[in-house]
Amino acid sequence: MDAGGPGAGEPEDPPGDPESVARLICLRLLDNAPRTRAQLAAALHRKGVPDDAAQTVLNRFSDVGLIDDQAFAEAWVSSRHSGRGLASRALRQELSRRGVDQQTAADAAAGLDADTERQTARTLVRRRKQRLTGLAPDVAVRRLVGMLARKGYPPGLAYAVVQEELSGATDVPPPDLDV
Repeated sequence: MDAGGPGAGEPEDPPGDPESVARLICLRLLDNAPRTRAQLAAALHRKGVPDDAAQTVLNRFSDVGLIDDQAFAEAWVSSRHSGRGLASRALRQELSRRGVDQQTAADAAAGLDADTERQTARTLVRRRKQRLTGLAPDVAVRRLVGMLARKGYPPGLAYAVVQEELSGATDVPPPDLDV
């Protein structure tokens, strides 16, 4: 292998004016997956882009709609709720870890009403309880309530849904979830 060939020893991002470097970094990251403004800012900081250049690029990307934390949060909530059955509390925490401010996360999670969350919890319990046959009832209850708790469901709701499902007290058909 020729050590002096093209690309040998070159930095990952070409030297140039900091705004050009910042644009290139952001475009590369956004090409892979949607990102929040905070995620992009952290990446620019790690790459050594000066704060003023980073803010200029991030502001411009926000102005033209390439960065939209509200749209990111709404898509995240929809995807993670339908795909993994996460409750609004867990979704807000995930968004917070991705740098979405609390109000934006709360607004996005507000689209999940109590009935939707209850029905999703019910569906999760129905699917999981099939694997728990043969266990003592108290063990099954603990495992099902724990599963819902890890997905962000409040303890009262989790326990009520598990009790209803284990006693067969509901005849509501489950929604179609990709859980």
